[in-house]
Amino acid sequence: MKIGVPKEIKVHEYRVGLTPASIRALTMAGHTVLVEKDAGAGIGCLDIDYRNAGADIAPDALTVFRESECIVKVKEPQLNECAMLRAGQIIFTYLHLAADRAQAHALMESGVHAIAYETVTATDGSLPLLTPMSEVAGRMSAQIGATLLQKAAGGCGVLMGGVPGVEPANVVVIGGGVAGTAAAEIALGMRAAVTVIDKSLPRLRKLDAQFGGAVRVLASTAETIECAVERADLVIGSVLVPGAAAPKLVDESLIAKMRLGSVVVDIAIDQGGRFATSRPTTHADHTYLQHGVVHYCATNMPGAVPRTSTFALNAATLPYLRKLADLGLEAALANDSGFRDGLNVSAGRITCKAVATALGMN
Repeated sequence: MKIGVPKEIKVHEYRVGLTPASIRALTMAGHTVLVEKDAGAGIGCLDIDYRNAGADIAPDALTVFRESECIVKVKEPQLNECAMLRAGQIIFTYLHLAADRAQAHALMESGVHAIAYETVTATDGSLPLLTPMSEVAGRMSAQIGATLLQKAAGGCGVLMGGVPGVEPANVVVIGGGVAGTAAAEIALGMRAAVTVIDKSLPRLRKLDAQFGGAVRVLASTAETIECAVERADLVIGSVLVPGAAAPKLVDESLIAKMRLGSVVVDIAIDQGGRFATSRPTTHADHTYLQHGVVHYCATNMPGAVPRTSTFALNAATLPYLRKLADLGLEAALANDSGFRDGLNVSAGRITCKAVATALGMN
């Protein structure tokens, strides 16, 4: 199979679809890889590194899209990239279509087969290609929140860990999955007072055991969320419904009750966000104030740490890409129902039920 890796063009997105090590594995297996010039510069991998791994270097994205059977990316294709896709081609990347009607229509019109990292499932029901970026975003969310709580950044001037005689920051994590657990872990390491809210009692029991009771765990109800958020210095939203639009768990009236200079970090903004006041931001202009609360809603959080993110992502995606390249699309998906769950768009139609429901196309 001829695999193409274009340079990411989303604002301040420095990750890249494949590392030289991944390309070496693919070329050794007999596949051809075409990488756009300078695609790996953001992670410190130069064109010579890709050549040494067996890749060919293309002068531009158009060449990559035109000459490749399968496009491997990190972020969702922008509309000008969708225009370069063609019928029968494969694209393997994050899509997050439930919150992006324009991209969904563009992919349908192209006739491409679009496989979304975020809806590929493992035999235990987990999301193996979303997990590494959820871990990165979760860990980042606590770091970012700590910075934004500083007065110069617009926050209320609270130190995450406090000091002897002064209370630490009150951090509330809504959602105890992969990202939420990572956020709680880092916030606790900063000595904040951490609360995790989740609707699953088995999950809460697991978190309670994992953190040895150092993190307060609460069952999710409207009242629980209201009480916790109103008292919080930092709220991290991390609830995930695979493939579907994010449920709005914190309404605008509750945001308005938070203390001036409090911070909300919305990890789920790619899927529409967890807060009613959330709107997408970029790494170039990453925050805004609403009701005196600092909002951080960057849609590509892990892109700020591209080297860590790219290597973590490749460790998860390479086995699936190898299967796709070795067997072809039809056989690869037929032999792996979890991989088949990743197919969101195929030959002009939405094939993922959660996405179709979110977009009103079922």
